[in-house]
Amino acid sequence: MSEGDPKNTHFGYKTVESEKKADLVADVFHSVAAKYDIMNDVMSFGVHRFWKRHTIATAGARPGMKVLDLAGGTGDLTAKFSHLVGDRGQVILADINDSMLKVGRTKLRDKGIVGNVDYVQANAEALPFPDNYFDIITIAFGLRNVTDKDAALRSMRRVLKPGGKLLVLEFSKPQHEVMRKVYDMYSFKVLPKMGALITQDADSYEYLAESIRMHPDQDTLKQMMVDAGFEQVDYTNMTDGVVALHRGYKF
Repeated sequence: MSEGDPKNTHFGYKTVESEKKADLVADVFHSVAAKYDIMNDVMSFGVHRFWKRHTIATAGARPGMKVLDLAGGTGDLTAKFSHLVGDRGQVILADINDSMLKVGRTKLRDKGIVGNVDYVQANAEALPFPDNYFDIITIAFGLRNVTDKDAALRSMRRVLKPGGKLLVLEFSKPQHEVMRKVYDMYSFKVLPKMGALITQDADSYEYLAESIRMHPDQDTLKQMMVDAGFEQVDYTNMTDGVVALHRGYKF
């Protein structure tokens, strides 16, 4: 972000006007939505499923709870939460991008997941839900694409019930130099070529690699959550910190 200039922000490594970032990010996800699940499996070698399973286990969802799967995309977490909260519970899959939301809705309905799942197109910075509504909020691989992350974290806290839990699953900073070098080579040399091959869109995957590098590291994000009013904030590194799961509570 340009020093002291709130009108500008990052889009990957580029500096853009803040008001234009949402549209630029939207174009990326409109482009990749149809092949998003395939690319997740290919580019993470299937490990994203482990990261998400750990997130579900940490969430501790129980029958009757209300869960918000924010930036929920194609609904991997929503599907799991739907079974855990049962008929008396509710899961809302929310995403700012209508292409991703449509893919998610079709996928879950094809699996017979209906009844306790709702779909809402929503901006994380200004969530259209009542105060103190959700028991659990998850945002998986979505926070780095948000223009004003501080506003989004405050908005999430507002709609959480007292005692509620926020889980942020996001790419982060590898802990060891060898992993950082391997990860950089993979992200900038291999990933765009995969994107070109599978989705005919190298540029979107180049942006995604850049957006990971511009996202706050583990300790910075932890402090941002504390500043937004969350308590007992901690994080767990996975795959040497390639991904981190941050957890915070509203009391």
